[in-house]
Amino acid sequence: MTIINNIFLIGPMGSGKTAVGRHLADDLGKLFVDSDALIEARTGVDIPFIFEKEGEAGFRHRETVVIEEQTQQDGIVLASGGGAILSDVNRRHLATRGFVIYLMASVQQQLVRTIHSKQRPLLNTGDREQILTDLFTLRDPLYREIADLCISTDNRTVARVAAEIRRHLERPGANPETENRDE
Repeated sequence: MTIINNIFLIGPMGSGKTAVGRHLADDLGKLFVDSDALIEARTGVDIPFIFEKEGEAGFRHRETVVIEEQTQQDGIVLASGGGAILSDVNRRHLATRGFVIYLMASVQQQLVRTIHSKQRPLLNTGDREQILTDLFTLRDPLYREIADLCISTDNRTVARVAAEIRRHLERPGANPETENRDE
């Protein structure tokens, strides 16, 4: 099996980064870290409260600090927040310090998965479908820019997505840490 030190999961809200990340970390015997959960643990408040008090810019600053620290760890599976890739610094750290997997989810799938969530401040400001569509248009090229592997999570179980990732990582002759992102 090819040895991968760090695996970083990126993608939109509702794509399954946390659930797949936990499963994958368990399968691979790695530590799982969720950047949003870490921010909440450090501040003692939830992300909507941070957005309310500090705005998105304040949250993004906290996120950059966490991404900087966590991408320097060894042997982790990191689930980043959906907007982490908006920062050039975050994209550079993610791309150069581990194997990046873009978990893709359609806007329709995101709507289904986030319908009852009150923890998504960006979705509490208007038409959820339009917001998700606009976020996809802005962020999809940034996700793809740094992704070593792109996997759709639409209508798939966490176990199946994690198994597909493992199959890719275990491919004979694969060297995922040096594969070309532009393929």
